[in-house]
Amino acid sequence: MRETTFGRELRSTALKIAQRLFLDRSASFVLDELGTTRSLRELRARVVKVIDETPDIKTFVLEANRHWRGHRAGQYVTVDVELDGVRHRRCYSLTSASSDQSSRRLSIAVKRVPGGRVSTFLHERVRPGAVLNIGHASGDFVLDAVPSAASQSLLLLSGGSGVTPVLSILRDLDARDAVGDVVFVHHARRAIDVAFWAELLSISRRRPGLRLELCLDEGDDGSKGFTEEGLMALVPDYASRHTLLCGPSGLMARVERMWAQRGLTERLKLERFGSPTPLGSPTHDGPVKVRLTGPERTRLTSGRGSLLAQLEAVGERPAFGCRVGICHTCTCTKRSGTVMNLLTGLTSSRAGEAIQLCVSAAMSDLHLELQETT
Repeated sequence: MRETTFGRELRSTALKIAQRLFLDRSASFVLDELGTTRSLRELRARVVKVIDETPDIKTFVLEANRHWRGHRAGQYVTVDVELDGVRHRRCYSLTSASSDQSSRRLSIAVKRVPGGRVSTFLHERVRPGAVLNIGHASGDFVLDAVPSAASQSLLLLSGGSGVTPVLSILRDLDARDAVGDVVFVHHARRAIDVAFWAELLSISRRRPGLRLELCLDEGDDGSKGFTEEGLMALVPDYASRHTLLCGPSGLMARVERMWAQRGLTERLKLERFGSPTPLGSPTHDGPVKVRLTGPERTRLTSGRGSLLAQLEAVGERPAFGCRVGICHTCTCTKRSGTVMNLLTGLTSSRAGEAIQLCVSAAMSDLHLELQETT
């Protein structure tokens, strides 16, 4: 049969597409093997500098490739590393001031967690010149989340490694010459555990509108020394300020309760690092059968704690990132069953809904469509 002009054009177009796909994949493979930030699809960043901030916190200064879209102060990025053939993803706060797409320089701070595989790998193995796979900036812990007038009257409240996103916001205010009336209160266990304090002092000397308050205590998580009376003594006008809070769960729970009791919840913006403090407690007793799709199998879990922890305990490897309900990496589809949201205390039995494994607990047997790590 004689081929028509249209047929020849169609075949030629298909051939070009196939060749382009092959070349793209081949090029991607070669670039991967070379360990370069040049990638046809992936966002990557080269480590420019590694700075020891405290005995267990390091800053990694990165230079991203052309796929970087910039960030706002207070946001975070995900970092992917492959360990023993399994890709692991974690979230780390950006400590650099806001940037646009034209500026590819950024920095993250990583606290080494005892037993943490990714943080230990970054601390021990990653040096200048290494290339990391990162995600685009995400998160709503940003200054434009509060009214613009509040940018001149702020309370920045942090504890431990929670200083990192707050530092990003302060660096951004400093870069924009916008440090108006700002009080920065930081809680830590010991002076040696305080990261970036020399820089904060330097900013306060340049910016008379910034007042620093350092609170040291012997609490296990740097929050034992926090009291309502102590905060009111340090910041008598705290109720008139918009507050940005990040720190260990103990500190955050106390601040949230204090603000709620005074009807100030609308003036509080927070970023969680630690495990969520449940507003409700699961009441399901006994083991839970979790049917998983892709491939099909059924797991018997204890029914206590988050679904992420329970599935990991029985040998599953769900994809996850932050473990506190921020990054949505562990989101999956619940086909049937009832779960409780550990952040809100609310239960849901709606079929086909998306849930986050790290902040959901089983209230009945479940059927989940699970996303696994690769």
